Amino acid sequence: MRNTTDIDPGSRVGSPPRKPSRLREYARLMRLDRPIGIWLLLWPVLWALWIAADGHPDERLFVIFVLGTFVMRSAGCVMNDFADREFDPHVRRTADRPLAKQSVSPAEALGLFAVLALVALALIIPLNRPTQVLALIGGVLAVTYPFLKRFFSLPQAYLGAAFGWSVPMAFAAQTGSVPAVAWVLFLSVVLWTTAYDTIYAMVDREDDLVIGIRSSAILFGRADRVIIAALQAGALGGLALVGWMTALGRWYWAGLLAAAALALHQQRLIRNRDPAACFRAFLNNNLFGFVVFAGLALDYLFAG
Repeated sequence: MRNTTDIDPGSRVGSPPRKPSRLREYARLMRLDRPIGIWLLLWPVLWALWIAADGHPDERLFVIFVLGTFVMRSAGCVMNDFADREFDPHVRRTADRPLAKQSVSPAEALGLFAVLALVALALIIPLNRPTQVLALIGGVLAVTYPFLKRFFSLPQAYLGAAFGWSVPMAFAAQTGSVPAVAWVLFLSVVLWTTAYDTIYAMVDREDDLVIGIRSSAILFGRADRVIIAALQAGALGGLALVGWMTALGRWYWAGLLAAAALALHQQRLIRNRDPAACFRAFLNNNLFGFVVFAGLALDYLFAG
């Protein structure tokens, strides 16, 4: 007897399976079903906006940067999948992506990317000239990142630069300049991103070795955990320096202490290099970003 759980309740017996909705496939291509990337990109934006504005960011800039984060992350995912469309079918975690299973064509992906790029350009029009210049550089970083995995052994660090570029942009938009503290914060974001994206790359290490994709997880080998710990320590040290440079108080330091505890928890998760546990450690970085921002926001709230 046929198992009734195999029947699509929305279809009739004998009818062909329904094709996935085109809009749903576009949403999946933009990775809207997996918002973790939006949050990981957004936290440094919020850190920078709050510090640059002494806890009171301009409302218009807040809206522009939040929308810009959403749009650029979506565009980056589309370009990433376009660049990896020949590789993704051979990796278990990515085989179901729209381009990998050919539910969306490469031409459609490029068209969607073009629309998102135009929206991003529209968002930077109200910003000052220094921010516009920085935004264009950030766009180049985001577009070129997916292609580095063919020949560059440390693409995670390049992704860190792309993710962290929002920091000098936020300072330029809010203050018209990019002070030293902005570059310290930028470097902290680069180190943090390199750490968590290396953890993410540990999930796919075996598949990447087979198909020839390069990553920091492959480059670091058995030293991966030690190097990730060093990167996390560097990120926390940079954030501590930011706190000292801006005279932040106990709420901020409490947030950093919580972030350090989360980094230790991630080290515990990746100790056996189990892919599922490594993926949980990667996801845990959303909480890392949140506690740093929570400490920052609370410090400005009660100090003001």
